[in-house]
Amino acid sequence: MDPTDIPDDAYGGEESPSDLGELESPDTLLKGGPIRERLLDIVVGLRTPTKVSTIAERADCNTETARDYLEWFDDMGMVHRHNGRPVRYERNDAYFQWRRINQIREEYSEQEIVDALDDTLNQIEDYRAQFDATHPDKVSLVDATQEQNLSTEAAWEALSEWETLEQRAALLDAARRNNPVAGSKPGPVDA
Repeated sequence: MDPTDIPDDAYGGEESPSDLGELESPDTLLKGGPIRERLLDIVVGLRTPTKVSTIAERADCNTETARDYLEWFDDMGMVHRHNGRPVRYERNDAYFQWRRINQIREEYSEQEIVDALDDTLNQIEDYRAQFDATHPDKVSLVDATQEQNLSTEAAWEALSEWETLEQRAALLDAARRNNPVAGSKPGPVDA
């Protein structure tokens, strides 16, 4: 029997397989929920300045509602407003990085942050030794596949993981260096 075949006894009794046509489409699922949440989902993905009308269309809401929320998001620092005609907005990466650093500081003790940073730095050192480079951007994918005897996909995955580790190290180090979160107890850190 082919592993993808469904055995005859897979459905017991009078049950029948689900009708996939009855499932909601992904578009329908994304357009449900409160407008603020839909707009926030769109804002998180904005990598380039985008018109309000485009954002409203993606969030399935009217332009004026989108404009009101985008102004609020701008006041909070979540987006950058690009004045002009038309006004455009894009995600403020610094805000989201600040949020992530605060999350790390709230969820982990200073010692846990230092331990995670140490582990991350050790993994980075392994990649630096493996590829004989200081950063993944300094490594040619073509050279890596030939020198490391890796498939293109395996080399790309290794370099991508290394880049992720570099970003994680930067976040952990920033969380370690910042003032303690209100209500937490600062302690000595050996890093």
